[in-house]
Amino acid sequence: MPRRRLIAGTAILAALGGCDAAGGLRQEDDSPFAPTGMADGEYVDGLTVGHRLMEAREYELALQAYYRAAAEQGVNVDVLSAIGSANLQLGRLGQAEQILRRATELDETFPPAWNNLGVVLMERGNYGEASRVFRLAFALDSGQSAEIRENLRLALAKLEDPDYSAPKEEFRLVRRGPGFYRILGTAETQEQ
Repeated sequence: MPRRRLIAGTAILAALGGCDAAGGLRQEDDSPFAPTGMADGEYVDGLTVGHRLMEAREYELALQAYYRAAAEQGVNVDVLSAIGSANLQLGRLGQAEQILRRATELDETFPPAWNNLGVVLMERGNYGEASRVFRLAFALDSGQSAEIRENLRLALAKLEDPDYSAPKEEFRLVRRGPGFYRILGTAETQEQ
């Protein structure tokens, strides 16, 4: 009996050792891990957590965070675009296409959803529709996104010559806010 109490007491002290003065486990500022939902007393939404997980190439965890965002804030174009992008990174092209089409129906003026749909179409070999979708994304973005412009250029080159393969061909997923997600093109995927 006394041994059990000693072990239980040690476990409690070890757990409390990781707590900060405010009462709770603390995450260091330079931690490589995604936020747990609270940061400096402020709530971190599922989209932010998901975006950080995407950058860390933790696509399945990002998808779960995006589902949490959908439950918390409802299904909107940002959430659908993020869910579609995570599915694309996981190689679930059919699901990604379906979700991204739904996102473009929800908001026809959201360039990242159109761009990401174009990336799915390129991966599926639908170069004609992909180039049309990239043109629309480029127009909606007023040509400001270098990633969308490059995706359009690659799609047009593939449309003219389906065997076209630029060195290190890649299509880029974009999202609202800073940063982008990188998706490997078919030529680079086959090399690895």
